[in-house]
Amino acid sequence: MSAAVNGTECLYRFKIVMIGEGYVGKSCMLYRYLNGLFPEQINVNIGASCCDHILEVEPGVRVQLQIWDRNGHKSFWNRQLIQIYIGQSAGCLLVFDLGSRESFEVLKHRYTEMCNGANTHTMLFVLVGHKCDRNEQEVNQEEVEQFAGELGAPYIEASAVTGHNVAEAFELLTRRIYQGYLSGEVRLHESWGKINDKKLNKDESAENSKCCVS
Repeated sequence: MSAAVNGTECLYRFKIVMIGEGYVGKSCMLYRYLNGLFPEQINVNIGASCCDHILEVEPGVRVQLQIWDRNGHKSFWNRQLIQIYIGQSAGCLLVFDLGSRESFEVLKHRYTEMCNGANTHTMLFVLVGHKCDRNEQEVNQEEVEQFAGELGAPYIEASAVTGHNVAEAFELLTRRIYQGYLSGEVRLHESWGKINDKKLNKDESAENSKCCVS
């Protein structure tokens, strides 16, 4: 379900964003997801980086993801940037370091700022406790589950080092957006996060033609 399919026309396009402090390992998670490897060395993300990926959410249904990795530094966090990078997103991975209470507390504050600054349509979340391969943990399960409940979001623990649950986090968010759109919970943005109407119309016309023949 997670295989990338290059050169294949997609039915849907979703923009998703990764939010979290700069040291929580978002870029390593993204690298592991796209390449299947843990990066021995990775450039520090300045501002925001973006990449595309194709995911098959169910047989015959492919989604083009535009994944934004936002720098967590406060100098890159203001109302205008929230609207630019988050306001058009269909979903968000909220990432914190299990070994850093500060990263968890800041993430909760960032979420509040997002809600106040994005002024946008419904966006779906997945909460990710990263670096679960380490023994040192400063955030307990109860408070994480409480925050996830406030978000109305699933919680998952992942590790870019071992690869544990990294792909699952991205796939879970994508499937939530897809199911949310089908149920009417999510409204897709006109630019990123929309349907390939041309492809759908073509498929519908072909299906209608088949029905008429019978």
